[in-house]
Amino acid sequence: MSNSPFIPETAPFSEDQRAWLNGFLAGLYSSDGSAAGAAPVAATPVTILFGSQTGTAETLSKKAAKQLKAANCEPKVIDMSEVTPEDIKAVEHVLIITSTYGEGEPPDNALSFHKALMADGAPDLSAVKYSVLGLGDSSYPDYCQCSKEIDARFEALGAQRVAPMAECDGDPDEPFAEWIAGVQSVLGEAGASPAAPVEDDADEASTYTKKNPFAAKLLKTENLNKAGSSKITHHVEISLEGSGIEYEVGDALGVLPENNVKLVDEIIAAAGFAPDELAPVPHGPDEQLFDALRFHYDVSVLTEPFLLACGRLTKNPELQELVGDEAKRKAYIAGRGLVDPIADFDVKFPTTEYLVAPLKQLNARLYSISSSPKAHPGEVHLTVGKVTYDTHGRKRLGVCSTYLADHKLDRPVKVYMHSNKAFRLTENNDAPAIMIGPGTGIAPFRAFLEERELRGAKGKNWLLFGDQHQATDFLYEEQITAWLKSGLLTRFDTAFSRDQEEKIYVQNRIVEHAEEFYAWLEEGGCIYICGDASRMAKDVDAAIHKAIEIAGGKTEDEAKAYVEAIKKAKRYLRDVY
Repeated sequence: MSNSPFIPETAPFSEDQRAWLNGFLAGLYSSDGSAAGAAPVAATPVTILFGSQTGTAETLSKKAAKQLKAANCEPKVIDMSEVTPEDIKAVEHVLIITSTYGEGEPPDNALSFHKALMADGAPDLSAVKYSVLGLGDSSYPDYCQCSKEIDARFEALGAQRVAPMAECDGDPDEPFAEWIAGVQSVLGEAGASPAAPVEDDADEASTYTKKNPFAAKLLKTENLNKAGSSKITHHVEISLEGSGIEYEVGDALGVLPENNVKLVDEIIAAAGFAPDELAPVPHGPDEQLFDALRFHYDVSVLTEPFLLACGRLTKNPELQELVGDEAKRKAYIAGRGLVDPIADFDVKFPTTEYLVAPLKQLNARLYSISSSPKAHPGEVHLTVGKVTYDTHGRKRLGVCSTYLADHKLDRPVKVYMHSNKAFRLTENNDAPAIMIGPGTGIAPFRAFLEERELRGAKGKNWLLFGDQHQATDFLYEEQITAWLKSGLLTRFDTAFSRDQEEKIYVQNRIVEHAEEFYAWLEEGGCIYICGDASRMAKDVDAAIHKAIEIAGGKTEDEAKAYVEAIKKAKRYLRDVY
């Protein structure tokens, strides 16, 4: 009989935590109750590199470190911007956790590492043992592209995998748990227990998380665009009263949306079911099909697994031809939703389980916060562009943007805070700040300016804002005008693209005012960019390089080195999506 210590049922742990701790103690102690072995086994050093745009990869890296430490590893978590491939060629155990942004690109803090790794002169990594965890969303064509490239390149440079690469499609919890368990089985101390259960500690200061969101009161949702605009941009105010949730400017708010009721009804009718039939849901007992599709599954975006499932359920020759040809499949999927193949090919499902089995879980959406907690105590504000468009004969609606824009004030909104340490306003109140945010990209800069105003910051502020028409699309015009009058805004440049024959964008203004832009940087200024990753952010980055070349009298290579230096100094930060 073992005399090892154990955790009693009365201890303040969950069942999973208690089981893991008891297993760990059983492995640590011998049958006579003494610690096993005459000498402790040396801890295994493990370096964990993270590439993170919004903070998720960094959070998972810290979780990985906690679990590996419990398995007699000595983990070190490092921002990918702080190392080069040359630095890690002699590191024995390396784990990489990274997201993918824009069109298959690395997150900002991983750009330099990725570029050096892919270069012809990349070092031999045959002394390295590694594994990669990728974060992404399979509804995008370049799903986990950055992590796939890093994984393949490590192998090509001679490194040996300790565990296969894992991909997180949306919610990372389950894939992460499986991946870290595989890593620990190789790197952890022999005889150590399996990986500890992962607790969602993304916001340790609050009891509310993605799995346990706060039911918040919606205070306001109003359209900021004026009559005649082709856009609908809502200013949304949410109460955090009673939640204990705190945030900093630069953070994001996670919102758990609901699917459009009309779309859910249409899917149920097309599939041949009744709304009250029961259906399986993730992590819970069966619910009525209407509720399952409204609250639990992503029904707005058509995925390849769902289209293939439809192909298995009908003999329709057109659908059979479609699913048998990858190029035709991808062409059909583009711009379509779940209802399309059901209606187009009259697909009938034997049971509700056949309908929901191929579906992805409905995930939370992150929105850049557009308020300072100092200016609006107990509240959080968002700036949300309502997505509506027509494709293939149907009107399509953005899931969460429509949910927030059309939400009734008497119904709560489920929210949680997502910390984004990679997009922080400088603490130097004397430093100049250049904020570039067209469209809804203005969101964090409304927060930044409110924050600097209440801090009494003396540093100059320059806001560059763009949209389609000044008369209808000048978001937060009254507040911005007041800041110009008070002097909080030192400089304000607009780029209303369709108010003249030739389209003008914020990047054009940067080059136009290159001398002043460069002068602000030379004074220690910080650049902040928010908005579209694939087009706007690239064009703005190119314009910044051009302005530095022009005003700084630098070559293209010298301008690149200048930008790299301010990035390393955390003076060039982006919140892009």
